[in-house]
Amino acid sequence: MIAGMPEAVGIGSVPVQRLLARNAGPMTGPGTNTYAIGARRLAVLDPGPVDPQHLQAILDLAGERPIDWIFVTHTHGDHSPGTAPLQARTGAQVIGLPPPPESGQDPSFRAARPCHDGERIDCGEFSMRLIHTPGHVSNHLCFLLEQDALLFTGDHILDGMTPVIAPPDGCMRQYLQALERLKTLPLRALAPAHGRVMHEPLQVIETLLRHRARRESKLLSVLAAQSQPLSLQALAGLVYDDITPALLPLACRTLQAHLLKLEAEGRARQADDLWARGPHGR
Repeated sequence: MIAGMPEAVGIGSVPVQRLLARNAGPMTGPGTNTYAIGARRLAVLDPGPVDPQHLQAILDLAGERPIDWIFVTHTHGDHSPGTAPLQARTGAQVIGLPPPPESGQDPSFRAARPCHDGERIDCGEFSMRLIHTPGHVSNHLCFLLEQDALLFTGDHILDGMTPVIAPPDGCMRQYLQALERLKTLPLRALAPAHGRVMHEPLQVIETLLRHRARRESKLLSVLAAQSQPLSLQALAGLVYDDITPALLPLACRTLQAHLLKLEAEGRARQADDLWARGPHGR
């Protein structure tokens, strides 16, 4: 993948092209994938950050074809801020969920109207079904290209990495529930916001669920082995002893999401910012 160069990634009858934004980094991997969907009338999914060069690359890809829809998976800064300038240039209808109050997410995002889980958007040549997948953030959507069973997964499912689940807006219980829900869909491929298209959807989802289950099991074992409560940072060093120290601050955020899930289940307890095994912990 080369930033700014369109790449065909469709798997069926509907043309899909990917444009990689120029925002590679520790949180974004190779960068944010912007997708252009359609043949004669285009939908753009996740316009990415505000970047005049990336905006021009999107417009160049479209050429004489109108961009009639902009789909946004969520309102983190690497996904939605490019929406406003693209909408201003094209007049496209913006589809997505607003940022949660006081979340610090993209304040410029404005959807054309409220949208709902399960809603089907008729785009003429194709249709998109909206699937609410909270967990990474509460306003996260996946979009199903129904004709080809291609699911645009945003940050819910990534290629080669796992998403950060950061409370209070992120929720591990909701994230796992949304993954289970996606298993019930007849999917052929997953198109993530970061990384390459994945062609074994069920295998990818099952791998994610097993990964989170292993991490939770390790956390429970660490809690059970402690003679006194530990801080989140101390727990992270024990539970995430298989990652580089530079990633521990991010791991702490997801570890907190695991702990809050276990606390709700009675398997962990918190007091004075310290964590210990709960009454129902093994």
